Amino acid sequence: MKIIKFQDDRQRRCVLPNPPSRVVSLVPSDTYSIIRLGAKDKLVGRTLFCVEPAADVREIEIVGGTKDVDVDRVIALEPDLVIANQEENTRAQIERLDAAGIFVLVSFPKRFAEGISHVARLAIALGVSETPAARSLVAAAYHAHREAERRRQEQPPVRAFVPIWMDPLMTVHEATFVSDMLDLVGGQNIFADRSRRYPLAADLGRTLPHAAERVGARDTRYPRVTLDEVVARQPEVVVLPDEPHAFTEADADIFRSLDIPAAKSGRIVFCDGKDLIWYGARSIEGLERLRRLVLGDGAKI
Repeated sequence: MKIIKFQDDRQRRCVLPNPPSRVVSLVPSDTYSIIRLGAKDKLVGRTLFCVEPAADVREIEIVGGTKDVDVDRVIALEPDLVIANQEENTRAQIERLDAAGIFVLVSFPKRFAEGISHVARLAIALGVSETPAARSLVAAAYHAHREAERRRQEQPPVRAFVPIWMDPLMTVHEATFVSDMLDLVGGQNIFADRSRRYPLAADLGRTLPHAAERVGARDTRYPRVTLDEVVARQPEVVVLPDEPHAFTEADADIFRSLDIPAAKSGRIVFCDGKDLIWYGARSIEGLERLRRLVLGDGAKI
């Protein structure tokens, strides 16, 4: 018998009497990491959006989306462990699973380093931390982080704008995984200091924002911005991911029409959203692709 102990990002301690053999993942990036850790055989459930690696997830049962998980179906699968995320999944879903007596590991990485620490925690939670696949992945993750931090010092950062939605136009504050990924590959998030304001009219500059005490615990990390604000901040590159919003050529044309350095130099670029958003194993693989995309021809070999 091997007792498994770990703590999730709710600061809840979990003790499993044995390594889990039936795991449901409600997070696409975690499903990917679990498979890369060599624990595919433990997965008995996934969401509709857990699509990679495609060949590996094909036969794993779908239990709904990330926001509309079929909790009854998850419970029916009798998992030893459910992997969830504070941002991806709803509180009501997680609380129902907690109430059913199922161990739920809830993560909330906001930095690349937290993402790779989470991979190491997943390896422990799954009982595979000493396997060659897991040891290799975790070692590669920490090496990739150190190397990315070293290379970031080689040249000045590029002023970058990363929208995550088009209508309304939304972007990210510095306290997000996306912003940290951007920083790590040599980009400077032009809206790093821009918090989401409440109400919506305040976010768009049409009225005064609520005081902090009235905003309370609401998430302020994803501001709505205007095209005028984008122009005022003069990005040198605009990075258009394909998720959570699938940006189109028509969207790109709007940014190409702006009086910004990125438009003048043809640096309105599309990217695989998984490189920006999927923390853990997938983000490790996306670091170099994202770096070359953000830095363009200025990237040093």
